[in-house]
Amino acid sequence: MISYILDAMPTSKKTPRKPKPQAKAEAETINENLGKRVKKLRADRGWSLEELAAASGVSRSMLSEIERERANPTLSVTYRIARAFGLSLQDLIETAEAASNIQVIRATERTQIFRSDKQCQLRTLSPLNLEKDVEFYELTLKPGGALRSQPHFEGTREFLTVEEGLVRVESGNETNDLVKGDSATYRADVIHNILNTGEVDAVIFLVVIYR
Repeated sequence: MISYILDAMPTSKKTPRKPKPQAKAEAETINENLGKRVKKLRADRGWSLEELAAASGVSRSMLSEIERERANPTLSVTYRIARAFGLSLQDLIETAEAASNIQVIRATERTQIFRSDKQCQLRTLSPLNLEKDVEFYELTLKPGGALRSQPHFEGTREFLTVEEGLVRVESGNETNDLVKGDSATYRADVIHNILNTGEVDAVIFLVVIYR
């Protein structure tokens, strides 16, 4: 279970009360969700445990234990993991409970950007705080830019539509060239890449489906 431990010793000498069964069950559920969420977020980005460890400052062994739901991470550790993913602590640990029937993602929300550099910007159009089987992205690639991805979970597929530009899709050993208005679906449980082969920015809408 997650234990939000502060760097201070208790001042009371009273024997601590055992957690109530309901509270214990809720904490165990949070811990289980955290492990699954960290593993999924890491896979989405194509990060190894070593890469997440470098980004978060949390040891590889601790991250492995968290993903296997065997760890009891402190608040500090959980916060560092959330920060590495560009999330708030609440977004990392909360369950798929929506406060409203309508969730809006504003174009100005910087936390929705998974990656942004001189060649590639990947912005998620689906809420970050939901455990889901489908994810929706807007991908912008500069000329010569590429989004290169390691295999996702077994059975994962991607669907994309080219809004602007010329695009090449690679999945395993297969490739296909697309123009504006074309759509494609391909395996994403193998190495897969999306490349801009044109002379102007390519804009792509990308859907990832986990099975």
